[in-house]
Amino acid sequence: MSTTGTAPAVITLTDDDLERLVTHASTRTWLTGPGLPTEIGLLSFAELGREGLRTLTDATGDPDGRLAVDMRDQLVIGGLLDDEGRETESVLLDGVTGEVSTTEFWWDRPDLMERRPLAPSLEKLVRFATATEELTQLRGQFAAYADRHGPQVAAEASRQLLAIFEEGTGGEVPALWRAAALIRPLSLTAGPGRASGLALDLPSRLLDQEFGQGEIWRFEEVDFPATLTHEPTRRFLRDTGLPEDTALFRLDTDVPLPTLAEHHADDPAAELPDGADHLIRLGHLVEDSSLVVDGRTGAVLHWSEPEAVLHPLNTDVSTLAFTLWLLSREATLDEELSQGRDRVLGEPLGPHAQLAATMIQVLSTVDRTGSAPDADWHYWTEALRDEAGGLL
Repeated sequence: MSTTGTAPAVITLTDDDLERLVTHASTRTWLTGPGLPTEIGLLSFAELGREGLRTLTDATGDPDGRLAVDMRDQLVIGGLLDDEGRETESVLLDGVTGEVSTTEFWWDRPDLMERRPLAPSLEKLVRFATATEELTQLRGQFAAYADRHGPQVAAEASRQLLAIFEEGTGGEVPALWRAAALIRPLSLTAGPGRASGLALDLPSRLLDQEFGQGEIWRFEEVDFPATLTHEPTRRFLRDTGLPEDTALFRLDTDVPLPTLAEHHADDPAAELPDGADHLIRLGHLVEDSSLVVDGRTGAVLHWSEPEAVLHPLNTDVSTLAFTLWLLSREATLDEELSQGRDRVLGEPLGPHAQLAATMIQVLSTVDRTGSAPDADWHYWTEALRDEAGGLL
């Protein structure tokens, strides 16, 4: 076994390493030739470099033989990663057929372990992962999208990526790649803010088409407090607006927008942050949790009343709107898939950890707030990671 190169390292095996574990000819050729990258996207093969080839029986230590017969000789070669780089599922190789799948480890109940299809071969697996990364970084076969934006551009990129997956799987695209093709191109929907003076220029009617025209609230000048002096924010709230009520956020529309100080005027004991007169409350995310915009800069913040702590939430109202749109789009796609085809283990867009990682990556592409070096906590990121919270 050897690793070559530095960015990234490539793991290759020898014929002696493969022994009788891998009899599939093209798989042997791939492992002894091009090899596997130590890490690419949400895939890691570092375990193969550390441990060499191991059967699932050896990896789980299944002395009672509780693993299903078709699982016992599967080879553990790597893992799927979440957005923090932690392994969430193991990647398995069938040494006889060359097929690649994933499984969750159930240490106490190995009899419950099952395989999810990932790719028909190692060559296809690397090709899929490479194409996904090229789309994410807008290079290689997706370099032409670097300066293009809009819903049609996102749809075009989605079709191109999905075609790569369909060609390699005979049209039966595994959930991980289906999510990549449908979700990752959504970052191309909105372009950098040139006309709006904000971080993003949202396409016209993007929110109306997603939430319904009657569900978008556009404020009037009379709704703005005097301390909302950031003109691009005023213009966006007046002309574009925000969805009034989603599963994640509800606007304050009953009264003119209050400052945080005004919102807590009836509670003199409330602990407020510095500059509360310049923080305008747009609405709430969850109970005792306010969404506020800094009237001077346009920055959008999360205010936790119980903890009396402010956390950055979005760069501005344009990236807030994009976040709400993206979360709604994911839910719509998930519902459409579950109605239009058989669900994969009840998860049309794939395992939660990988779907969350994909969503977080798309958000960080258009808004660096959650991935900033000094970001110690970020509401959207934590909500996406929290499977029990039901955000995805």
